[in-house]
Amino acid sequence: MTSQVSSPAEQADGAVVGEQRKAAGEKDVRRLDRVIIRCAGDSGDGMQLTGDRFTSETASFGNALSPLPNFPAEIRAPAGTLPGVSSFQLPFADHDILTPGDAPNVLVAMNPAALKANIGDLPRGAEIIVTTDECTKRAMQKVGSDSSPLDDGSLDGYHLHPVPLTTLTVEALKDFDLSRKEAERSKNMFALGLLSWMYHRPTEGTEKFLKSKFAKKPDIAAANIAAFRAGWNFGETTEDFAVSYEVAPAAKAFPPGVYRNISGNLALSYGLIAASRQADLPLYLGSYPITPASDILHELSRHKNFGVRTFQAEDEIAGIGAALGAAFGGSLAVTTTSGPGVALKSETIGLAVSLELPLLIVDIQRGGPSTGLPTKTEQADLLQAMYGRNGEAPVPVVAPRTPADCFDAALEAARIALTYRTPVFLLSDGYLANGSEPWRIPDPDELPDLTVQFAQGPNHTLDDGTETFWPYKRDPQTLARPWALPGTPGLEHRIGGIEKQDGTGNISYDPANHDFMVRTRQAKIDGIDVPDIEVDDPDNARTLVLGWGSTYGPITAAVRRLRAAGESIAQAHLRHLNPFPHNLGTVLKAYDKVVVPEMNLGQLATLIRAKYLVDARSYNQVNGMPFKAQQLATALKEAIDD
Repeated sequence: MTSQVSSPAEQADGAVVGEQRKAAGEKDVRRLDRVIIRCAGDSGDGMQLTGDRFTSETASFGNALSPLPNFPAEIRAPAGTLPGVSSFQLPFADHDILTPGDAPNVLVAMNPAALKANIGDLPRGAEIIVTTDECTKRAMQKVGSDSSPLDDGSLDGYHLHPVPLTTLTVEALKDFDLSRKEAERSKNMFALGLLSWMYHRPTEGTEKFLKSKFAKKPDIAAANIAAFRAGWNFGETTEDFAVSYEVAPAAKAFPPGVYRNISGNLALSYGLIAASRQADLPLYLGSYPITPASDILHELSRHKNFGVRTFQAEDEIAGIGAALGAAFGGSLAVTTTSGPGVALKSETIGLAVSLELPLLIVDIQRGGPSTGLPTKTEQADLLQAMYGRNGEAPVPVVAPRTPADCFDAALEAARIALTYRTPVFLLSDGYLANGSEPWRIPDPDELPDLTVQFAQGPNHTLDDGTETFWPYKRDPQTLARPWALPGTPGLEHRIGGIEKQDGTGNISYDPANHDFMVRTRQAKIDGIDVPDIEVDDPDNARTLVLGWGSTYGPITAAVRRLRAAGESIAQAHLRHLNPFPHNLGTVLKAYDKVVVPEMNLGQLATLIRAKYLVDARSYNQVNGMPFKAQQLATALKEAIDD
């Protein structure tokens, strides 16, 4: 089950998994099957670090999880204001979970702005831990309020824990040689310690992390550890927290193996490295920093020992130009960006189509248009990836569905690029990039063989018996042209953006040749070998929900809710968006209704309707946030009943 449990304050016998137990002198311990925690505060309050550490300890404990960081767009908005609120939501459970959860059971609010920005998402009865030190008149004025929520009764419907986090942290660090401002910076560790006590999280990993992070500043490391322990002890001793909670490990949720928690961008980075190793090619990244893709550049720059070369270019155009040059030179070439960068790279992508060289274009989608919402998620680059170039310039498109799946999607994109000698789009998004989940580390023997045969010598015999090299003489199965490394004797050939003559690669303005080359490049993409789409339909449903990319988690959670309520609905999810799986048309026409949820205004639905003449119903959201499971379940139920 992926349905959300009620808040800890509301749960009674029927909602609680297991039983309350109370030993002499101990507080109550209540067992739950799932909890959703959100920590929120100013950008400088360390909420992402707090959430990351809680996530790491939860993953090591063995719970299933699906965290969602939420960053403000501003580098540092004014302290205490709504635009500057940063949050981190973490659901964890004793069973598999697919989404960050619709509504948190617990909110840790470090200031009034964090409380106001997030209170609307909380169900009645949820627990709220509020930092009372920050609820001053001035702080309330920054969020447009004249009264404190601690006094005006607006929080009466919640289980409120007023905690002077700042005061307690400063008191805990009074023996350290720190200014008050320096001591206050550790209040996030106090909050982390309190949460760790509340949910019985391990502590050794966090203390080890702090010692490592501040190895060159041992006093700071010791202060943070002291604040962390003080938060734990506060939970243990205060009467305000009469109950702690246990969520058992999800022992049955995962196949056997070695697991680690991994974000989408990290999984994608590892997938690119694995692809280069499996292809026995050096990996080259030509990139310009852009949110939310920059982490891939940061990560790959750490792995020169694997033959990785990273180039931070002066702009997006230079980044892809360098990558395409590396592809010509025999590297597994990659460029990373987001939507605005794709627009700048479009001419060079068209050049890669014309040159027919392998190149991976990694687009971590974000809200648009223009600068749009740099730190929020969207799926609105699909049509740009499909058609955003001049002329007929087809490019395959691959989309991962979960953070861990970014690893496999990178391998698949590399397979297509190397096999068919073509640029390939890999469409991730901010939700996958920053989200994380447990990932089973694969055995190297499980990875595909991506080795490439470079051209070694002449491949064509002229009428007079002379052997020569034709750079556009194609493999009859894949229609891929040979990949000739520059400098190889006898393989000299022309490159450039002007149309090529079939076979010889010479410049050609012949109308018939251009028609043939355009159709051949399209046929190469259409003929790419992709697996058939699989349909999950245990009840012979009449309604199919079709998704792509990061909507997989919310759609799957919504489908499970509907089936648990006795509804019949089928589900299918696309990884390959160009070309579509060969059986997709047959699948779509087998259902009376097809619903396509997307974080755009209906781009996949438009493609489906145009290609298959199917009345695909679009269900859209473009608010910068992922779908909620209950929201989708309601929409799909309406479609079933219509």
